[in-house]
Amino acid sequence: MPERVARFITISGRVQGVGFRPFVYRLAHRHGITGWVRNANGAVEIHAEGQPDQLQRFSEALLNDAPPLSAPAKLSSENCPPEAAPAFSILDSQSRNTADIHVPADGFVCADCLAELHDPANRRHRYPFINCTQCGPRYTLITALPYDRPNTAMRDFALCPDCRQEYENPLDRRFHAEPIACPACGPHLQFVSGNKAADGDEAALAAAVAALQSGKTVAVKGVGGYHLMCDAANDDAVASLRARKSRPTKPLAVMFRNPDAMRRAVHMTPERADFVASAQRPIVLLPKRAESGLSNLIAPGLAEIGCLLPYSPLHDLLLADFGGPLVATSGNLSGEPVLTDNHEAQTRLAHLADAFLHHDRPIVRPADDPVYRPIAGAPRPLRLGRGNAPLELGLPAPLPEPVLALGSHMKNTLCLAWGSRAIISPHIGELGTARSQDTLAQVASDLQGLYQVRATRLIVDRHPGYGTRRYARAGGLPVFEVWHHHAHASALAWEFPDVADWIVFAWDGVGLGEDGTLWGGEAFTGAPGRWQRAASMRTFRLPGGDKAGREPWRAAAALLWETGQPAPFAPEPLHQAWSARLNSPASSAVGRLFDAAAVLCGVCTHASFEGEAPMRLEAAAATSTGDAVELPLARDPLGLWRTDWAPLLPMLGDTTRPPAERTARFHLSLAQALVEQAQQLRTQTGIRSVGLTGGVFQNRVLAEAAIGLLERAGFSAHLPQHVPVNDAGLSFGQVIELLHQ
Repeated sequence: MPERVARFITISGRVQGVGFRPFVYRLAHRHGITGWVRNANGAVEIHAEGQPDQLQRFSEALLNDAPPLSAPAKLSSENCPPEAAPAFSILDSQSRNTADIHVPADGFVCADCLAELHDPANRRHRYPFINCTQCGPRYTLITALPYDRPNTAMRDFALCPDCRQEYENPLDRRFHAEPIACPACGPHLQFVSGNKAADGDEAALAAAVAALQSGKTVAVKGVGGYHLMCDAANDDAVASLRARKSRPTKPLAVMFRNPDAMRRAVHMTPERADFVASAQRPIVLLPKRAESGLSNLIAPGLAEIGCLLPYSPLHDLLLADFGGPLVATSGNLSGEPVLTDNHEAQTRLAHLADAFLHHDRPIVRPADDPVYRPIAGAPRPLRLGRGNAPLELGLPAPLPEPVLALGSHMKNTLCLAWGSRAIISPHIGELGTARSQDTLAQVASDLQGLYQVRATRLIVDRHPGYGTRRYARAGGLPVFEVWHHHAHASALAWEFPDVADWIVFAWDGVGLGEDGTLWGGEAFTGAPGRWQRAASMRTFRLPGGDKAGREPWRAAAALLWETGQPAPFAPEPLHQAWSARLNSPASSAVGRLFDAAAVLCGVCTHASFEGEAPMRLEAAAATSTGDAVELPLARDPLGLWRTDWAPLLPMLGDTTRPPAERTARFHLSLAQALVEQAQQLRTQTGIRSVGLTGGVFQNRVLAEAAIGLLERAGFSAHLPQHVPVNDAGLSFGQVIELLHQ
């Protein structure tokens, strides 16, 4: 018999809080390995003794058969002296001064727990907080690492004897499952409506379902915060929610019981069905059927619905008992982060919800739902959140010091980076309220505390009016400033490390440019740290500045006035102020061109939410076709290539043609203009790799048209797939820019 030898194995990556130690224990028994496993500040350490061939198979299985919520990044193995261990055991966690910590995102409820949830013979039958090592909350539950029960929101729930036995049994699926609970020892539900309350899981669930069935709106506490939920097929219920939330047209997400129920409402490919049911359990924008069975008020004027599946046992029970799809929109006030605290939710959402379904498991920090949209054959992230954030990404080179990038004012995320690691936070949102600022400060503190890293430098957008500046001023740390569109370009470039030199189109609604004007229709050449603006759009002055985002008629007036035409829909005093250059900043933003086109085509004149006009414009364009309008391209006095949008105006205003045709021609014209700019820049530089970034490229019709035209013209076209193309990706792009200075 071959001699038994010993190996010391270290595995880094996301290996804590995901059932990795129990997995190693079971694997060791299967392969005849003795020794031990333990957590050590983010990594897993293993002392393994066995015959060489056993150790080889054991080591391979550690990575190849890893638990679904884990993401082992690297395995190192070295010979060590045998300890003559008689068996394999799990040791207590070790803590050292230097951490290599990986915080797991929240997990969806796994198939094994779902089976137990619906098994009348199981002691956790219909228990809304069932979980195991393979599923359940993590990021929103953990207060500190190492990941042990005293360091979670479950610390005040003492294990009952039955749960304790499972927790201590190495062969049990709940071995060292820190959030483990059951009806005898865990959290419970409470239903509140007015001055009436129903305590106990079954009573509270039944009361919530009855309220939903009667057309009421119920605020439901989930994993990362509250949802406002109502019957998605009930026009009156949806209209009531919209009226109370002052959200007349913004699309609402819908939660379906299962993929089959979802297929009856939207068109699904097998690939999209797999992604909807993936571990992230994201909201995915999918094309709705003509006969969806849903209220037409879910996404008025749009062709897609944000769809998601239940991701917690509570949501699964709620959908099963209700018997149909439910609206599941974030439980917050407009522009603020999602609410997490029972008392605060009941106070701040009292005018929005008829009733509340609370529970007593604390949510340590908020995590809104992640959102994806299929574009050009792949799901693209629009928002990071519960299930995929904190998102860890590797840096191409080590940073000289830990930094915290504060991102943008809209769609804010933070990015903590040190060494060769970067961590993007879940979605925080717009920073226009005190509560949003407080949440930014909390997430900044939590990220640094969880990862045991203190930033010694902050990174901010160069715009002096962004809400991130308030936190930066209070922090007292050195500050590095990054141009808005450079950050967009660098976030994209990180995803494609094999590309050395780029032509990047950064198209969005607004971002301060190097010349002091508002950019948003820019093309850059170069790479992170050395971007050069090479092309843009004809500038126009926006009457009212920031107001144009919610009042798209202002952008339409700007284009008409810029070309010497009247804008009869705009008040004369505004025209006088514009003529006098009062509060009318110059802009080259393509996002504002979309606003203007929506008005001129009669699709949208007033927006009730940011981005409504472009979304309606795209929805109309998707139903028609047309030829591109040729847009002049010439160099300005500074040598910058500029496309003139003026020839679009007669076409957009031609009321003899259907609006859908005009919107389709608008999209194709911009895609063609982009390719013509790229061709001129390729002639100058020889660069053939083109990147598309900025919020405008959330538009599927434009992005797919541009990619198709670019590829036919001999370019290699790239659209981000890991980091959001909108401002949610700016914090990471800021880190990449700093890294290359």
